[in-house]
Amino acid sequence: MAAAFSLHPRLAADTAHVTRLALCHVLLMNDARVPWLLLVPERPALQELHGLPAPERALLMEEITVASQVLERLYRPDKLNVGALGNLVPQLHVHVIGRYRSDAAWPGPIWGSGPAIPYEPDALAAEVERLRTAFAEE
Repeated sequence: MAAAFSLHPRLAADTAHVTRLALCHVLLMNDARVPWLLLVPERPALQELHGLPAPERALLMEEITVASQVLERLYRPDKLNVGALGNLVPQLHVHVIGRYRSDAAWPGPIWGSGPAIPYEPDALAAEVERLRTAFAEE
């Protein structure tokens, strides 16, 4: 019997579910400093990009593109950062982050640049709904 997919506990604790694409779960990082999505391929025990078959790697790139377009359209960032590190969370996940020259971490990476500023509960729900609508329009 194949292993079932489950979201890493740290990702589950630090994010809100936005939507499900063909391959990935789209999550919003609960950090109001910048618009920050995570794409997590729904594949059990997947840690590295090269662990995906070629067609799924291509699909992941398409889904990163869609997430990037959503962030650009909704938030108008100065730059988009896309990365897959996985040093603390081994489950493959891709960060798609809207960055601004005015954000406190610019021009360095946002992670490790200070504590997250969680959304207020109503603001988090509103952002999730706004993002869901935007993904549905893509």
